[in-house]
This record gives sequence, C-alpha cells and structure tokens, in this order.
Amino acid sequence: MERLDERIDDLAAPATSQLEVAPIARPRSDIRTFINAWWRDPKAIGALAPSSRALARLITSRVGPDNGPIIELGPGTGVFTDALLARGVRAQDLFLIESQPNLAALLRERFPQACVLQMDAAKLGALDPLDARLAGAAVSGLPILWFPRPAVEQILRGLFAQMRPDAALYQFTYQLHCPISHSVLIALGLEAKCIGRVFANLPPAAVYRIVRRT
Repeated sequence: MERLDERIDDLAAPATSQLEVAPIARPRSDIRTFINAWWRDPKAIGALAPSSRALARLITSRVGPDNGPIIELGPGTGVFTDALLARGVRAQDLFLIESQPNLAALLRERFPQACVLQMDAAKLGALDPLDARLAGAAVSGLPILWFPRPAVEQILRGLFAQMRPDAALYQFTYQLHCPISHSVLIALGLEAKCIGRVFANLPPAAVYRIVRRT
C-alpha cells in the first residue's frame, strides 16, 4: 500500500479553482497569509476576511472530544481549529484538509500535532487519512456554494465515506439558505438544518448541520 504522504502531492491541485472561549489573538502574519491566499485564488477562499470568533464558536458548538477524530475542510488560518481545541478536542484528533500551500504551511506551524493535508477536498475519497478510523464530525470552511455541482457531490461523498453513520458536517454560509442544493442533498441521502446565525461576522453568516437522512 502506498504511504499517505507519498500520494498527497498528486492530489494537491484543487479540482475547483455557543460556548464562550477565551479570545485568541490573531497574529498579523495570519492576516497577511490569508490576504495573499485570497489574492492568488479568491474563489478558493470565498471570504473577505478570516471568520470571526463568534462564527467559530457557533460552528464548533456541537463538537467535542468524544467526536474525535474530526475532519476540518478548508481551515484557512485556523480560526475554527482554535475553537475546536478550546472545546477540548485533542490536536492529534484533528485532520485539516487545506488546498492552499501557504495556508497549509501556516497550519503546520501553528498546529504541529494535528495532521495537515495539503490537497483538494474533492479528492478525499481517494485516501484513507484516518487510517481506517471514522470521524465523528466534520467542520467546513469551504466556500462550497461557489463550487460546481460535480465537485460538491464528490466532496460530500468522499467526506461522508470517512465518517460514522451518526456523524454530522457543520458548514457555514453567507447565504440565507443552505449552500448545498436540495437536489444534491436528496441525491446523496442527506438532510440539512440551520443551527444558528452570526451577525458579528463579515459578512453575517449561518451554520448548517448536515447529516445522513434517516
């Protein structure tokens, strides 16, 4: 069997171009790295600024240590990652999937105990990053609304194949509706429910919980 780290280079190119926690200071280098990544590929980033701590608290509010291992898609500068750690999730239980090389390098520096994979999330189904374990939850910072339907379906199929039957994906959006179309949810046997909205974010955002349909 090929080693996981030997296959990452082949998969790196993107297929698509409320509990209180202690405030976390965001180093200026994080903002600079975010801006550089946005400048190179704004559609891959899909945000005007890193997510706020309020959004990070909401999207991780139903995730804890018992859900480990946990997959994070598009972690960016690690705002949601910080919130997961603040909720007691072990760094060793975090699998961070980031397509942007400079952001992946930043994540490896900031979270040395986490597993950071620099790859396109659409290729997740081609790997076994959790070494035969199944994730108990997933958190997504991907601008999935911008992705074409085939890429969305590929991402979701690959992700849910890596997750326990009762595990949930938490996806944020700037839209007033779920960023994953109803027809895609039906086709994949999934359902989505909004768990809250955050106005202290630029722009305001909502979080959806996506699970297998029962």
